[in-house]
Amino acid sequence: MPAVRSQPKTAETLWSIGLMAPIAATFTFGVGLSLSLPLLSLILESRGVPSYLIGLNSATAGVASIAATSISVPLARRFGTAAGISAALVVAAVSLLAFYAVDALWAWFLIRISFHGALTVIFVLSEYWISAAAPERQRGLAMGLYGTALSIGFAVGPTMLGIIGTSGFLPFGLGAAVIAVTALPILAARGWQPRLEAHGRTRILAFVAAAPLAMFASFTFGAVESGAMALMPIYGIAVGYGTATAALMVSALALGNVVSQIPIGWLADRIERRRLLLACAVVGLAGAALMPIASAEPLWLAAVLVVWGGVVAGLYTIGLTHLGSRYKGLDLVSANAAFVMMYASGVVVGPAAMGAGMDLWRPHGLAVVIGAILAIYAVVAAVRLATARPA
Repeated sequence: MPAVRSQPKTAETLWSIGLMAPIAATFTFGVGLSLSLPLLSLILESRGVPSYLIGLNSATAGVASIAATSISVPLARRFGTAAGISAALVVAAVSLLAFYAVDALWAWFLIRISFHGALTVIFVLSEYWISAAAPERQRGLAMGLYGTALSIGFAVGPTMLGIIGTSGFLPFGLGAAVIAVTALPILAARGWQPRLEAHGRTRILAFVAAAPLAMFASFTFGAVESGAMALMPIYGIAVGYGTATAALMVSALALGNVVSQIPIGWLADRIERRRLLLACAVVGLAGAALMPIASAEPLWLAAVLVVWGGVVAGLYTIGLTHLGSRYKGLDLVSANAAFVMMYASGVVVGPAAMGAGMDLWRPHGLAVVIGAILAIYAVVAAVRLATARPA
């Protein structure tokens, strides 16, 4: 029988434990992802692994995430949302330690599957929990708060690397500890976990067709965010920065996310969301064009990345706000799974394409590929807006 309360408690305010516990899980997801992507890339770079292989290894995270979305809903229905998140936290912590214990590149491809698969389960279920628990009148603001916590997590990972370095056991051990301890608030809040009814649509791809602009916003964000986090440290080294400074470029990306998510969520409650999605894509494209120009000076590049990262992250926040206002119950968790699947598909495409781009034109192929992805989404968004179809 599912370990879910028949009458779950309701999160009546933004600061209820029913929201804070899953938001803590999204923070941990951000730490795990932002710590692992630059850490593993820098270690592989130090071993002389070419950029395209680093990109392919990072892209394995997307493959794992796509597979994990299919088990997230059945897992939550069978054992409960809190139990599913807690188990995934343990698997992710153990997998992160396995990266330190095993050196073989082929094994890292396999460990990526367990690590990023577990992170995806955390992501899907905590995101669903937040969407289900958010007060309707403050949905956009709640999504902004969620995005802020996620972005702080994204900032913490590379900042930890800048402080403690990338060598030895410490970055792996500390990261695993942060991930594992998050199971405590999740289990404490299990009385607030949302109930999954037996009815509703479960075919994930149906939601992609029903809300294409929101879904492809997730794909675009997944591609540019994961590629940038995985390869921005390599980009920084290629333009002449030291390892610590290069890793902190990822912190600059995350800092922009931290300061922008609540304002973007507030705007998503008040402004037509398709227009906001188009604006985010256009500003992101402009930021990608500025990266090669600003790369000669680390402070200028960091400033560009702060603005760029914050605006591009709006693609995810706005798209998620749209889904939360449109779907409920099992439809909502399935729509969230589709949303994460599209994000994961972007993770497959982004790092691999950017790694190949850097090998073809080192280092600025990174910015070219980022700009191309955002340009394609901007065109799609403009067409959808012109035809006035639902997002």
